[in-house]
Amino acid sequence: MDLPGPIHDFILVFLGSGLILGGLGVVLFTNPIYSAFSLGLVLVCISLFYILSNSHFVAAAQLLIYVGAVNVLIIFAVMFMNGSDYSKDFQLNLWTIGDGLTSLVCTSIFFSLITTILDTSWYGIIWTTRANQIIEQDLISNSQQIGIHLSTDFFLPFELVSIILLVALIGAIAVARQ
Repeated sequence: MDLPGPIHDFILVFLGSGLILGGLGVVLFTNPIYSAFSLGLVLVCISLFYILSNSHFVAAAQLLIYVGAVNVLIIFAVMFMNGSDYSKDFQLNLWTIGDGLTSLVCTSIFFSLITTILDTSWYGIIWTTRANQIIEQDLISNSQQIGIHLSTDFFLPFELVSIILLVALIGAIAVARQ
């Protein structure tokens, strides 16, 4: 990002302190669920570092792969394996202020995403095709080229890998229950 020097330095120090505190939380928390959430903080801070260095695609991949998949899988596995040991830490209130606030935020994000999807002109993507192959132009960025290849050439392998990962997750749950 092209930010003025003092603002860039402040954000850098803020993200660095978040990274250090999250790393300490991963190591020092005795509850593995809290450690997994601290790992999520570390991974988000790393993604924001990538945004500061103008690597937006790497930041998005970091968020999707590590925070969205790996960290959620770690939290799921820890809660699944040690759920009875650590469920005593949490209160059994059915609806708290935090739950209401979280549902309000999630609902507003959902409706803003739906509005954005409906308002987006999906036909504005410039693709030049010749004999069912996409000619990669210099005007198309690397992230657009990756998106084009994932949605055309590698669509079937991409979907097959996602199905295989889903089956592996279901198999791991079935094995862990026995």
